[in-house]
Amino acid sequence: MTGIAIMGIMGAVAAPSFSDLIDAQRAKGAASDIFTSLLRTRSEAIKRNAPVTMTPAEGGWAAGWSVAHPTNDDVLLEDRGAVNGVTVSGPDSVTFLPNGRLSGSDAPAFDVAAAGADKHRCIEVDLSGRPYQTPEACPE
Repeated sequence: MTGIAIMGIMGAVAAPSFSDLIDAQRAKGAASDIFTSLLRTRSEAIKRNAPVTMTPAEGGWAAGWSVAHPTNDDVLLEDRGAVNGVTVSGPDSVTFLPNGRLSGSDAPAFDVAAAGADKHRCIEVDLSGRPYQTPEACPE
């Protein structure tokens, strides 16, 4: 009986840290998916020698995103579904030019946060087109 009581107490103490771990992994996984898609979009722009754009789904970045073929909008190079358990804030779209640089003069940033927790990841793209990721909220 004593052993079972001790196990119950240990489980009750460990449960909150496990939920924090799960939230952090959700944010990290979603951020990695966005990071990988940005790299692919840039690579496709260079490979096809044409501007390629990554756009969010109708419900925003957390609802998914897609990368359209530069000359045929009916063909998707990538189509990602919804990312569950996180909120994502980011630009309206990200366009890479044929030289791999960003279109425009504003460097986009994506803030990925685990829903209901303070775990954030920031994916920023510098003007040269190179994305990078940090384990904290994006600066405002």
